[in-house]
Amino acid sequence: MEVTSKAVTNDRDVAMAASIDPRAAVDPRAEIEPGVEIGPFCVVGPDVSIGRGTKLEGNVTLMGRVTIGNHNRVYPGVVIGGAPQDITYQGENTEVVIGDHNVIREAVTINRGTAKEEGITSVGDHCYIMACGHIAHDCRLGDRIIIANGSMLGGHVHVHNDATLSGVVAVHHFATIGSYSFVSGMSRVIQDVPPFMLVEGQPTRPRCVNIVALKRNDFPLDTIRALTEAYKLLYRGKVNVDDAREILRTNGQLVPTVNHLLSFVDDQREGRYGRGRERRRAA
Repeated sequence: MEVTSKAVTNDRDVAMAASIDPRAAVDPRAEIEPGVEIGPFCVVGPDVSIGRGTKLEGNVTLMGRVTIGNHNRVYPGVVIGGAPQDITYQGENTEVVIGDHNVIREAVTINRGTAKEEGITSVGDHCYIMACGHIAHDCRLGDRIIIANGSMLGGHVHVHNDATLSGVVAVHHFATIGSYSFVSGMSRVIQDVPPFMLVEGQPTRPRCVNIVALKRNDFPLDTIRALTEAYKLLYRGKVNVDDAREILRTNGQLVPTVNHLLSFVDDQREGRYGRGRERRRAA
């Protein structure tokens, strides 16, 4: 079955009309842009908006307020927009917002937000969420994030741009995963993960600078060396942030990337239990 949305304005758009399998259940109030493909046994609720070129492979459920951008690919068994698994949730009108060019593989679940924060669970652009992952209420994911099979984010987790989580990682509520970090498989994340670091363990600890990601993203060699020196001071020498900053400044290594790392660690250590955003829970 083909449907045309309000966005259809010319012959070219008509040719791109959404394709909906007759075995799918799509509420007529849903906003379906041209070029969308909805496979068999999908369920799309009335408060759902799907952008151009997005494809629901089949047996996908979109419920509650859900906005999905352009050119995403969603695989069977995915459920997006389910009510938050939070006993304080009282049916508030919260939502899930997903950007463009994401891949969401089989059996991933992404829950709506709660009224405790902005009421939004969000995923940015160009992310790859592998099978059987869980993104809980109020999580905020940036761009170009990879989350491997079976990894789970607790509520209110923030994942910054270009971070990678390997398989079967469990992340504690209110934790923050920094940019260009890598979390090794089967790790238990109970504290914030500093940017540019590779962490592993139960619980996780920074083990080294994530040099592979930095080289792949064309970070200058001098910046990588400065980050390595910062890592040695903070996590091997146990130097406090202020002293590390002065040492790095004296050595001419206090570049913006290193400053970002030090600010992240400073914020982390001001929070409770090694989680800077834990202060939001108290608020």
